Amino acid sequence: MISKGGSEALLQTLVDSARTASPDYNILLPLLRLLVKVGQRDKKFGKKALELEALDVTLILARKNLSHNQNLIHCLWALQVFASRVTTAAMLGINGAMELLFKVITPYSRKCTRIIRAATEVLAVLLKSSKCRRAVNRGYLNGLLRLHQDWQSHDTSNDFIQIRRSLLLCLKHITNIQSGREVFLGAQGMEILFTTTQKYLGNQSMDAIISIVIQILRKCYPKCSLPLSTASSYYSFSVPGSMSSGPPGTINEGKLYLLHLLLKDDDLETDLKKLTSKPVLSWREEELKQYEAMCLELSHNFQELNSKSGDELSSEEDLGIHQCNYFCNIPTQTSSKKHCQERDQSSQGLETGDTHFQDPPLKQMKIMKSTGDTTYEEGAPGKIGPYLSSNDQEEDSSQREAPNTQASFKEPPWGAEVCSCQNKNTFLSSSIRIDETSETVSKFLERHPMDIPFHNPYTYIAKAEGTKSVPGFKVLAFPDVWGHHSPPFSQPMLERKCGIQRAKIFEDVQRFIHPDKVALCIGGMMFWFLLMGIQVRKGVFEYDLLINADVNCVQHQQWFYFKVSGMKAAMAYRFNVINCEKVNSQFNYGMQPTMYSVKEALQGRPHWVRVGYDICYYKNHYRQNPAAAGAPGKCHYTLTFSVTFPHNEDVCYLAYHYPYTYTALMAHLDFLEKSVNRKKVYFQHQVLCQTLGGNPCPLVTITAMPESNSSDHLQQLRQRPYQVIVARVHPGESNASWVMKGTLEFLVSSDPIAGLLRESFIFKIIPMLNPDGVINGNHRCSLRGEDLNRQWLSPTAQHQPTIYHTKGLLHYLNNIGRTPVVFCDFHGHSQKKNVFFYGCSIKETLWQAGCTADTSIVTEDIGYRTLPKILDQVAPAFAISSCSFLVEKSRASTARVVVWREIGVLRSYTMESSYCGCNQGPYKVSLCSRLWHNTQIAINNIC
Repeated sequence: MISKGGSEALLQTLVDSARTASPDYNILLPLLRLLVKVGQRDKKFGKKALELEALDVTLILARKNLSHNQNLIHCLWALQVFASRVTTAAMLGINGAMELLFKVITPYSRKCTRIIRAATEVLAVLLKSSKCRRAVNRGYLNGLLRLHQDWQSHDTSNDFIQIRRSLLLCLKHITNIQSGREVFLGAQGMEILFTTTQKYLGNQSMDAIISIVIQILRKCYPKCSLPLSTASSYYSFSVPGSMSSGPPGTINEGKLYLLHLLLKDDDLETDLKKLTSKPVLSWREEELKQYEAMCLELSHNFQELNSKSGDELSSEEDLGIHQCNYFCNIPTQTSSKKHCQERDQSSQGLETGDTHFQDPPLKQMKIMKSTGDTTYEEGAPGKIGPYLSSNDQEEDSSQREAPNTQASFKEPPWGAEVCSCQNKNTFLSSSIRIDETSETVSKFLERHPMDIPFHNPYTYIAKAEGTKSVPGFKVLAFPDVWGHHSPPFSQPMLERKCGIQRAKIFEDVQRFIHPDKVALCIGGMMFWFLLMGIQVRKGVFEYDLLINADVNCVQHQQWFYFKVSGMKAAMAYRFNVINCEKVNSQFNYGMQPTMYSVKEALQGRPHWVRVGYDICYYKNHYRQNPAAAGAPGKCHYTLTFSVTFPHNEDVCYLAYHYPYTYTALMAHLDFLEKSVNRKKVYFQHQVLCQTLGGNPCPLVTITAMPESNSSDHLQQLRQRPYQVIVARVHPGESNASWVMKGTLEFLVSSDPIAGLLRESFIFKIIPMLNPDGVINGNHRCSLRGEDLNRQWLSPTAQHQPTIYHTKGLLHYLNNIGRTPVVFCDFHGHSQKKNVFFYGCSIKETLWQAGCTADTSIVTEDIGYRTLPKILDQVAPAFAISSCSFLVEKSRASTARVVVWREIGVLRSYTMESSYCGCNQGPYKVSLCSRLWHNTQIAINNIC
C-alpha cells in the first residue's frame, strides 16, 4: 500500500475532507486512525504530510475540538506520528503545537485523563525532536515540574504512571540543552525529583519512572573538575632524547589528544594488499647478529653432560633444593588436580558472605578514637597519607609505599606499626628503614614461621634493593615481603544486589542537595598510599579516593593498591574511587577487589581474598581532561565498594586485582633456576635489555636437555621449533603475570606433558615486557607515557628498548629459518569473563567487513583456528565464543598483528584472561595459572 502511493492518497483525503465547510467526523475519525497505522510504517510519512499540508489541517482540527474529547484524541494520535519526524516536528513547533498541548494538559485535573495522556505523549515526542529552547524561553519547564509534583502526589494508587512517565520524558528532553539544565536547577528540579521519588525506590512496578528520574538527575548534576591541581601524574621522568623537559602537566597534551582521535578508528582493515603483503626486512645482518647470544641453545656444546654423571648432577640439585626451605617441588598434573579438589571440598560448608577469615585466638585491644591531625609527620606512625597510586601494584614502585618528600619516614618495611596484639608482641614498635629490613624479617620469622612456595623474604628484599623507580621508593608492602598463597577455598563471583547502582546515585544526589548533612570526622581509619600526588576526602566511614595518572601521562587511572589501618571490626567502610576512566567494568558483573590482612597472615593465613559488597561502577559528575578523554564533556567513573574488616586495629591491603610485582618475578626466576632438574631441563635466564628506568628485562629459555652431547642429540635439540611467549606489556594487567607464573612452573615441572613439551619445543619467554610500568605503578604505559603495545611497527632501542629487542629477536629467528610456530602475548581483560584469543585472519576480516574483494584468490592456512578449537575442548576456562580473528586498523601496531604480518607467524595470538573469573565450566572463579597447562596440551596436539 505504501509503495503504491497509499500514504499520499490518505493524506490528501484528510486534507480535502477537513477543508470542507462542515467536516464529516464519521469519515475523519476512521481516516485518522488509519493514518496513524500507516504512518508508523512509512519512513517518509512526515515529509509527505508536510508537502500535502496535512500538518496544518490536523492542528486546525485539534484547535476546533478542544471541548470534543473523541475528536481531539484522534487528532493528538495523528500529531504524535507527525512529531516523530524531525522536519515535521520543527514545523509543528513553528505553527504553535506546543502552546496547544500545554493548554490541554494544564492545569492539573483528573478529568479527561485519556486526552491528557495522549497530549503528554505528543509533547514528549515533540520535545525530543526539537523546540526545547522554545519550551525553556516560555517557562514551560516550571509548569512541567508543577504538573509532575501534582500527579506524583495525587496518584497514590499508581493508576496514571503513563502520564507521569510522559511528563518526565518532557523534562528529560528539555534538560538536554544547557539552558534547560540551568532553569531546571534554578527551579530546584533536583530537589523536587529526588524528594518525590524516594518512597517508590523499593517498588519494582515504578522502575519506568525511577529510571527516567535517574537519567535526569545524572544529566543535571553540575559537572566539575576533580579536586586536583593538575590532571597529570605526580611524577615525571626525563626521557633520553626527548625534546620536552617540562613538568608532566605540560608535556604533549595536544599530541595525546590527537593520538587518541587516531586510535579511535576501529574499522576493519579492508585493503587486500596490506593484509596479504609482507613488509621487507628492515634490519641489517649486523644488527641481527647481536641476538645470537640470546639463542645459546643453538651453539652450546653441552660438554658438562660428560664431565659429571647423572647421579652427581642429581645429588647437587637435591642439595641445592634442601639448602633453601623456601623452594618447593613443582607439582605435577595429578597433584594439581588433587589440590583443586581439596580446595573445592574445603569450600563446602562455608557460609556465603563478605569475609573468609577466622576469629583470631588473640585478645583484641580496645579501640581508642584518634583525635590527631590527618597529615604526615616525621616519625609519627599511623597518620593518614595524602596520596594514592594509579597502579600501586609494584613493591618497588607501587607496592612499596612512597616516602614523603618533605619528611623522612621511619616505618617498618610494611607499615605494620598500628597492628598490635596484647598477648603477643607481633609487631615491632620501632620504625625500621629498608636497609634494616632483613633483621626485622628475621625477628618476624622466629615468631611466625612460614613456608610459602617459591618465596623467600630475604631474596625478595635483596631483589627489591636493586630495583630502580622514578620516585625512589624505600618502603616495602607487607604482602610482597611476607608472601602469600592461595586460600584453601574457592570464591564464587559476587551476585549483585538489585538496585545497588540506583541507590548509590541517589546518595550522590543527596550529598549535592544537602551538603550540610554530610558528617565529617577527624581521625578514624589510617591510609598509606603508594604513590604521592592525590588527596583523599574522608567521611566517618566513607572515603573518596583519586588514582594517580601514569608517569608522564594525563590518563590511565584504573588500577589501585593501597594500605589501610586503624579500622574497627564488623563496621562497614565504603570506598569510592572517583576518577576511573573505562566506560564499564566487570565490577558490575561479579568482580570484587582483593584484600590481604596482616593479622590473618601472621596467624598462618597469608591470603589475598576477594572482598567487598554493594559494589558498582557508574559514571559520575567529574569532567575528564580533554587531552585524556579525546573530546570535551566526558566524565569520569566511580568504583564504589564496601568492606567489613575482620579485625580491630588491623593492617589491610586493598587492590584492584591480585598484585604481582617485578621483584616477585625476578625472585621467582631465581627460585626456578635453582630448583629445576638440570639433567632434564635446560633453563637459561638472560637479560634481554635494560629498560629506560635502568632495570633488566628478563629473557628465559626453556627446553629439554639433550640426552648427551653427541651430534645427533645436539642436532635434535637445535631442530626443535620455537614458541615465543610474552606478557605484561600493560602493567595494570597483573593477571597476565599470574598466567605467566603458571606457565613457567608448569614448563619446568616433572609433569609428563611438560617433559613432552620440552622435548618438542624451545620456549623463548619474556615474562614482563614493561618492567618500568609495573615498578612505577602505571596502569598501561611506559615511562614515556606511551602504550608499548602500539609501538611494534617501528620501535627504537632508545625509546622502546623492550619492544625493539623482542622484535629483533623474532626477526633473528625468522632470518635463520626458525620462525616460531606460536607467538602468544598474555593480557588481562576488564570487560569480559573467561579466557579467549585474538588472532589474525585475512578472509574473516574481509567477510566481516562486507568487502567486495575476491577472496577466492586469497590462499589462507586455517591453522590459526586449530589451537582455539582444541583449547575449547580441553580447557574449561576457555571461551571460543569470545575469540576474534579480525584485523583492525587500530590494532595494526600491536604485537599480534605485527608478528603475524612481518614475521609470518600464522598462530600469532593475544591471550586475554578476565580480571573477574569464569562463568562457565567447573571454574566459576579465577584460576588463571592453570590455563597454560591446557594451552600447551593443545599446541602439542597440533604440532
